[in-house]
Amino acid sequence: MLANLPIFFQLAGKSEKLFCIVLDLHYLCTMIKALFFDIDGTLVSFKTHVIPDSAVKALEEAHHKGIKIFIATGRPKAIINNMSQLDDKGLIDGYVTMNGAYCFVGDKVVFSHPIPHESVVSIGEYARKKDIACIFVPAKGIRVCNPDEFLKKIFYENLHVAHMPVVSFEEGWQDDIYQITPFFNTEQETEALKDAPGAMGNRWHPGFTDITAVGVDKCKGVQLMTSHFGIKQKETMCFGDGGNDISMLTYAGIGVALGNAEENVKRHADYVTTHIDEDGVAKALKHFDIIL
Repeated sequence: MLANLPIFFQLAGKSEKLFCIVLDLHYLCTMIKALFFDIDGTLVSFKTHVIPDSAVKALEEAHHKGIKIFIATGRPKAIINNMSQLDDKGLIDGYVTMNGAYCFVGDKVVFSHPIPHESVVSIGEYARKKDIACIFVPAKGIRVCNPDEFLKKIFYENLHVAHMPVVSFEEGWQDDIYQITPFFNTEQETEALKDAPGAMGNRWHPGFTDITAVGVDKCKGVQLMTSHFGIKQKETMCFGDGGNDISMLTYAGIGVALGNAEENVKRHADYVTTHIDEDGVAKALKHFDIIL
């Protein structure tokens, strides 16, 4: 966060202090070497279900300058189905998926951290007892248990996921599970996690939560990905709009919230740009002189 940057000049007046912050910000912008983007509501519009042309062009320009571009999403690889506008141009240098639980560059896994099996089963048993839809995500693929109409609306209609296989809960929690997406409300989430000490929630939607191992979130994924490439914390810029983006926005050298972001997310950002459908990504990159 910018608030953690050293103040290079100690001046008394308010206008002078503001001038110092501006100088700090300009200094930091010239150092940005990595951009991290959430997908849904940040890169991809909920209205059009594609990346705005302005964002594609902006990322092309940034990448041409040598700045690395990463995706940081709650989605597992199996349902990342909307990045072809960038992937086809070779613009994505790596992926932080499942809210940081599974990170990869090409075919190389940079980091992976499953949820302790006892916690996985405990959460699954709670969902089954309460007759709640639940998604289990292993390293490859995705498994849906007890799907309901709300799950289908969110994933099939809103997120444009084509198909997810339906299995029993026992089949769902087999193998290492990196993320669980139960359709818990906040009270159910709190209750279920009491008996799953190895797990924590990463909520970005009121209707469900993404559960990962304790200590695993987008911030962790960003840290490990940048370490892999030898990039420093102050050289990162992260973009997001949901509650599960807060950890990486506060960690980044510059954290940017989209104009359509939740108010709590905006409060944790260094800068709030315009709505995703109003060229928010491109305008933020121009604002910080990352692109022309």
